[in-house]
Amino acid sequence: MDDARILICYDDSPESRHAVDIAARLFPGRDAVILDVAPFLTAAESIAETSLVAPDFGRLNEDEALTRARAGATLALEGGLQAKPRADLDTPTWQGVVDVADEIRADVIVIGTRAHTGARRLLEGSVSQEVAEHARRPVLIVPPPPTA
Repeated sequence: MDDARILICYDDSPESRHAVDIAARLFPGRDAVILDVAPFLTAAESIAETSLVAPDFGRLNEDEALTRARAGATLALEGGLQAKPRADLDTPTWQGVVDVADEIRADVIVIGTRAHTGARRLLEGSVSQEVAEHARRPVLIVPPPPTA
């Protein structure tokens, strides 16, 4: 994997920042795409969408995702990766990750996890688990950073 192309999932959470750090340590100098996948509409936005004067929520969500991806790319660059930001809109999130990984022919997907268990996992789901189940490539699931 000396010239591995890496897809790093990033949402500006502590877990995703930790995943960028781990990827930079494991794959120094590699090409990386820093991806944030946003929904077309959030639940609240879908209600507001029925208004005659509703903004283009999809565009706003994608812009916000690109802002987060740029922040992640900055972290990755500081860590020594050759990083480019990317935003995408998709629901469910894991589908967007898998589609972009296929498009760029990623050699590995790096994704953090919040390590939810029990009822919380059932209610919120696990993007990292879904990515691992559906991607046809290696997935590095980075556990949460140690607590101080």
